[in-house]
Amino acid sequence: MAYFRIRMHVNALRRQASFEMLIPNDIRTDVPAKEAAKPMSELKTLFLLHGYTGCAGNWVPEPLASQYGFAIVMPSAENSFYLDGLSTGHQFQTFVGVELVDYVRNTFGLAKRPEDTYIMGMSMGGFGALHTALAYPKTFGKAAGLSSALLVHEIAKMKPGDSNSVANYEYYRECFGDLDKVEESDNNPETLVKKLLAKGEKLPEMYICCGTEDFLLEGNRAFSAFLKSQGVAHVYEEGPGMHDMKFWSQSVEKVIPWMFG
Repeated sequence: MAYFRIRMHVNALRRQASFEMLIPNDIRTDVPAKEAAKPMSELKTLFLLHGYTGCAGNWVPEPLASQYGFAIVMPSAENSFYLDGLSTGHQFQTFVGVELVDYVRNTFGLAKRPEDTYIMGMSMGGFGALHTALAYPKTFGKAAGLSSALLVHEIAKMKPGDSNSVANYEYYRECFGDLDKVEESDNNPETLVKKLLAKGEKLPEMYICCGTEDFLLEGNRAFSAFLKSQGVAHVYEEGPGMHDMKFWSQSVEKVIPWMFG
């Protein structure tokens, strides 16, 4: 695997930002290859989103990328929920869903079509993956959320001075906007689903999973139930597990074949 660390100017963030990238196009002569390395033009691409408090590269399914032959793009997006925040320079949805995709297309010739461009994340990154794919369905063909932080209905009840185990009211307002209106806003994945269905547009394929001991389980169940109520086909799985790397590592062994198999 060829490993890149790239710094670029991001207009949406009004500054330079970095991302990391893996491309499985280097060839080892000391290990028998199952097949020849794919040319760049044939590689599918996975945008991999980190969780709350995380950063690019803190979880990389490198063996699976080698096995299935796909590139991985890993942005660092702070604790932004991958949304366009209220303040200047915090437009992380635009960074990941537009500018980063355009940069990868123009620089590496990857992610040209939705059927070659997928997105996945865990926890906050799971929310980001599902929301970003629904915000840009003509860019991303598949999305997977592992233990996704689907908190919209919870934070909609918060008032100034409130907080939960993750953050306070002011943080959520910066990320999601007016919390009194968040359930009807485009920062709610359910709103995006309804708008796409009303327009008759194709939705990305979605894979959602969560551990039965995870504190985010009910939000994932509720989102799956919502998709069913709207007639949206998707994969939903839950099984023994907590909100931890053990569950995500087990889950990605199922998600990657679903995406790239």
